[in-house]
Amino acid sequence: MIRSEILREIAPILRDHLVICNIGLPSQELHMIDDQPSNFYMLGTMGLSSSIGLGVALAQDKTVISIDGDGSILTNLGTLPTIANNVADNFILLIIDNGSYGSTGDQPTYAGKKTKLENVASACGCENVVICSAEDTGATLQAAIDSKKMTVIVAKCESGNIKLPVITMDPVVIRDRFMKAVQA
Repeated sequence: MIRSEILREIAPILRDHLVICNIGLPSQELHMIDDQPSNFYMLGTMGLSSSIGLGVALAQDKTVISIDGDGSILTNLGTLPTIANNVADNFILLIIDNGSYGSTGDQPTYAGKKTKLENVASACGCENVVICSAEDTGATLQAAIDSKKMTVIVAKCESGNIKLPVITMDPVVIRDRFMKAVQA
């Protein structure tokens, strides 16, 4: 499975929650698969989906799922100790680890080599870290939601992208409708 297939599988699970989605292709894929006002699509700021997701989770009680990639997490490793030291039991970080920078041409990341993000998250103090295969992402995500514990999930998948259009929605519109979903 590739990232877009994971997103297609978990879209029904995401629908009832606040979602912060990583920049580039992951946001474009989720937008195409199941656009929801409760989805905040990152159109810039690589590496900050997890940071923004944690902030949203700390500010209110709804479940927040941050969808990030291994490349983005590697560009902002400081987010993992921040998450570990600011526990929000309504926060789930889903790292889709395809071992590549998918949005920029599938160049390999260190997560596709020796670096294991699940070990990095644990070493930073994250207490509930789960690794799963692409095929098990939906069940693993649902279990994390049901546990009501802050969870970091590392879902391993194949590298690869589908062809799709860019998100043409204005960033202000994305922000405004997401804020309404937070307040609802």
